[in-house]
Amino acid sequence: MLETNEITEKIIGAAIRVHKELGPGLLESAYQECLFYELQQTGLNVEKEKSLPLVYRNVEMDCGYRIDLFVEEDVVVELKAVKQVEDIHIAQTLTYMKLTNTEIGLLINFNVTQLTKGIKRLINKYYEE
Repeated sequence: MLETNEITEKIIGAAIRVHKELGPGLLESAYQECLFYELQQTGLNVEKEKSLPLVYRNVEMDCGYRIDLFVEEDVVVELKAVKQVEDIHIAQTLTYMKLTNTEIGLLINFNVTQLTKGIKRLINKYYEE
């Protein structure tokens, strides 16, 4: 079993490969497909568009939330292709992390000239073991 840091390193490496190949300016869905492919090639267990139920007052609501990529059932990956990452994007990723009870999330914005400037590693402050 891989450690979370090893998983995030593989995800970031794959995202950098995708960005080097495609560059900025495409739709989020294009980056998602390519990153999904790259992650599968590394041997990681990755789910695309993972359905995320919302439990409200002990009732499961079908609200249609979907995580862009969920890797090794351990890391939430939220992808963007926007001019600038906003606080709401960070809040969305943190909420997905809370709902899946995962500690680490990556918010990756592909609409940048240098991908390392578009990656935010988030830690779920609500995480409980």
